[in-house]
Amino acid sequence: MPARFRVQKSAATYLRKAYRRGRWRKLKGTAAVRLPSGALRKVELHWYEAHGIGKRDLKIKRYLDEP
Repeated sequence: MPARFRVQKSAATYLRKAYRRGRWRKLKGTAAVRLPSGALRKVELHWYEAHGIGKRDLKIKRYLDEP
């Protein structure tokens, strides 16, 4: 498995206990997100994903546009 998809051992243990066993991958992408304030911002997202389980633990890592 390429290094860019590897999940740390501690994260893999957490994911297995929380969501069940699977081939977990750490992924990232961009999206337009509406914040609680109502503002629409372009952000970089990181999340974990496994086949048959789907996306879990989405996190906004940084904002890509100026406020």
